[in-house]
Amino acid sequence: MEVAHMSPAAMFGISFIVSLQMALAAVGIQAEPSASTQQWDLDHEQPGVLPSEFSIGTLFDGRPAGNWQVLATERAKSPPHVLAQLMAKGAEHAYNVTLVKGTVASDLNLQVSFLPIQGNADMGGGLIWRAADDRNYYLARANPLEQNIRVYRVVNGVRHLLQNFDQTITVKQWHTLRVTHQGCRVNIFYDDKQVLDLCEEAFHTGQIGLWTKSDAVTYFDDLRLEHLK
Repeated sequence: MEVAHMSPAAMFGISFIVSLQMALAAVGIQAEPSASTQQWDLDHEQPGVLPSEFSIGTLFDGRPAGNWQVLATERAKSPPHVLAQLMAKGAEHAYNVTLVKGTVASDLNLQVSFLPIQGNADMGGGLIWRAADDRNYYLARANPLEQNIRVYRVVNGVRHLLQNFDQTITVKQWHTLRVTHQGCRVNIFYDDKQVLDLCEEAFHTGQIGLWTKSDAVTYFDDLRLEHLK
């Protein structure tokens, strides 16, 4: 039937149905489930201890891999708390590692803010992902002493350099480190600027975590994990 011969009531009915379909479609798009996201701001955690969902790795000599704890500080990026690695001494190849339980992820968008506090042998810190344990994982780290950002594959506690990017990194100032890994494609961002791009597929899934080295004291805040589809 041609629209020209429809009654006003019929035309109103069609108009209403079309509008309703468009509205439902819009709602369907908006209601479509988004990627699962987990975030840790630590502001409701007790200072002086490590939250139960975090686990500390083990150093090569059997000691805990760092002094990781929630710290109340005016220097927090999102006050009042940060997660701090406070062990201010360590061997050259002592990797201070904390992993987050219940965060097994493959394709991901992982981000953290970090504040380099001090360190003579090493400084700064990094993100761990696709970790089988505290000795096998991917690592992206920023070092203000070396003025560079690097991505590693760590196997049995030994780092294998994958890529390096020279970058001016100011100390005692908050910076953001972000990693996306989809399939084999890895992209590393520093303060929202992409600095590294590579294909890497040795590890397929695992936990996320945080990392410092040797005597680097570092504050971390606003850790965020997005599981990508």
